[in-house]
Amino acid sequence: MTTSTTQSFAALKNKGFQKQLGTFVLAMMADNIEHVISYWIMFEKFHSPVLGGFAVVSHWLPFLLFSVPAGALAERFDPRRLIQLGMLMFIAASLGWAYFFVTDSLTQWGAMVLLVLHGCSGVLWHTSSQMLLYDVVEAPLLPSAIRLLATGRYLSLLVGPAVGGLILLQVGPIEGMVLNAFFYVPTIWWLWKAPYGHVYNGVTVTSRRAIKGLADIQATFKDISFNPTLLSMLLLAGAASFFVGNSYQAQMPGYVHDLAHTDQGFVYSMLLAADALGALLAGLMLERHNWIPNTPKAVLTLAALWCLFLGAFALSTNYVLALVLLVGAGFLELAFSTMTQAIVQLNAPPQMRGRVIGLYNMSSLGMRAGSGLVVGLTGGILGIHAALALACLILLVVVGFIYTKTRRKNSFT
Repeated sequence: MTTSTTQSFAALKNKGFQKQLGTFVLAMMADNIEHVISYWIMFEKFHSPVLGGFAVVSHWLPFLLFSVPAGALAERFDPRRLIQLGMLMFIAASLGWAYFFVTDSLTQWGAMVLLVLHGCSGVLWHTSSQMLLYDVVEAPLLPSAIRLLATGRYLSLLVGPAVGGLILLQVGPIEGMVLNAFFYVPTIWWLWKAPYGHVYNGVTVTSRRAIKGLADIQATFKDISFNPTLLSMLLLAGAASFFVGNSYQAQMPGYVHDLAHTDQGFVYSMLLAADALGALLAGLMLERHNWIPNTPKAVLTLAALWCLFLGAFALSTNYVLALVLLVGAGFLELAFSTMTQAIVQLNAPPQMRGRVIGLYNMSSLGMRAGSGLVVGLTGGILGIHAALALACLILLVVVGFIYTKTRRKNSFT
């Protein structure tokens, strides 16, 4: 089944989605601004690699543990209010940082609490935002809306750190964190009376099933075991996040050191920008031309190509070639990940849609908590180049396994 629309940027024709995309990008930018300022101050004050590692784990681990319960909440309650709650938690984290900075009372334990609060905010926000899409756009527009949100995310990843660095330099960490808190306000304001959600539309709650916390993960897996399409896409998302994820970005300084002996700061910026640029190009080209069918077969093909491009980057010794390969890898990553998400959301049973979306977020985002260990620990033994290449090879084998199993079940539609 091809789920892409034939109209370019189709979801942008919907005024509600325009507002959702705009506020999402602004909030995502604020998310990254907070990282820039808080990570810098933590490094300056504590010089603790352990705290830096905890910052990464605390960002992704909540997605692993709480995505499915958050999806169950989004089934039972108005997603607008859950998103607003997530924004309030983000604001509390930003103002918390500002308080510790102005009183010069930041401790490692205090920093850890704020990092965990920030991570939990993201789970509530992302899952509920995906549920809200069903109210904002019609089903044929979902693939377009999902791609555009993902493109907006990468745009924020490009813009957010740059804006955060500028704020840190020109305004300072205290005023910067206070200013950052205001970037979350437009989302709260828009959703206050936005004509979406269960309560506003008078829709009967799709699920009366009790929210069981972590037990929902096992129950949701059991409930969708009959659907090979859902299972294959969830397995692909989880494997891609666990074995590779975005762990290579944390190792990028090491690649820069091996690729360039001069202007390493410039090379570092270019490599990071190349990955994000490829993703932006994918979002724009997929919306503009709609030339790739949104099917499991196409997704698995793109994922296999991503493994090859990223593995080639890992083994590359030429800076220009590395840039080209990263642009291609960024393109392929956004393409297959957004198409995977679209297939999952379109095939999710209505009565358990929130939990299935949560399961996808757990796989695609939460499993990234393990990718740092996989590539990092292996890199300590084999070196970062061989470690990433090996991770890509393992993932390629997993993709081939999924392809074979899915084809046998005749679910390539």
